[in-house]
Amino acid sequence: MNETIGAFLALGGSIFLLLASVGMLRMPDYYNRMQTGTKATTLGSILFLVGLGVMRPEWLGKMLLLVGFVVLTNPVSSHALARAAHNARAKLDKVGKTVLAVDALADAEDAATDAPARAAGNGEAEHA
Repeated sequence: MNETIGAFLALGGSIFLLLASVGMLRMPDYYNRMQTGTKATTLGSILFLVGLGVMRPEWLGKMLLLVGFVVLTNPVSSHALARAAHNARAKLDKVGKTVLAVDALADAEDAATDAPARAAGNGEAEHA
């Protein structure tokens, strides 16, 4: 019974990993490809590892440790890659004539760099 449940979990994980690879080919730009790869590979890896752990109960502890590692590191590495791509000014692809998303990170960075300049400007006006 455990082997059947484990096999179905591993098969489900394999399907998610396959869908992630298809998504990597079909998505239009870097950010969408990265999101597809991260989400689907995280879930696929978790299901596959848990399936192996269910099939081999003596490996379950090790598999759960690997699941914890995947859950912690995959989103963090994806975030780091997205920030690096943004800093390298990787652009979003255009669908038709509209851009896919608003660049809220650039707006926040612009606001953060303008705030000290405004504060310095206000301070000079008060002391004058």
